[in-house]
Amino acid sequence: MLSTALRTQFKPRYFSSLVKAMEKLEVVPDVVATVPKEVAEVSYASGAVVNLGNELTPTQVKDIPNVKWTADNNAFYTLCMTDPDAPSRKEPTYREWHHWLVGNIPGADISKGDTLSQYIGSGPPEGTGLHRYVFLVYKQAEKLNFDEPRLTNTSGDNRGCFSIKKFAAKYKLGEPIAGNFYQAEWDDYVPILYKQLGA
Repeated sequence: MLSTALRTQFKPRYFSSLVKAMEKLEVVPDVVATVPKEVAEVSYASGAVVNLGNELTPTQVKDIPNVKWTADNNAFYTLCMTDPDAPSRKEPTYREWHHWLVGNIPGADISKGDTLSQYIGSGPPEGTGLHRYVFLVYKQAEKLNFDEPRLTNTSGDNRGCFSIKKFAAKYKLGEPIAGNFYQAEWDDYVPILYKQLGA
């Protein structure tokens, strides 16, 4: 993990890399209109680290990750993880399928935010190739009253045909302030995840 000092020192380089990665793999414009100014640090208990479109496996990302960004302790944030490639990148008829959605995060303490959709790891269907999994952080102007259904991690209902752009517009979140993403394709953990989701 980068220290705050190092993160500040290398911010322009990391931002430049984020721009290149998000534009090359078309996260812009498929998910957001603009590249966030900061790279969010995302790491998993498995040891996997999200790094600008690197490839990870569903097994590596099955548990809730640790996400860090430069936060104002007096502000609230919204965090989203979304897959624009459902069921496949070639035919994204369910774009987007959101995996995690937390609002009213005080500072960077995700555990104290309002969990709108519990975390579900990557579950790309077999044979659909690599999917992009995008983390985005938005700074809220104030604490919000979200009227979204609260979704558990035991069902995939109401997660498809999501749009983080529309969600952000609905709650006046503006553009994301931090982001990162990885890619993953099917592995033998996916059937276990589908069982968890009742599929």
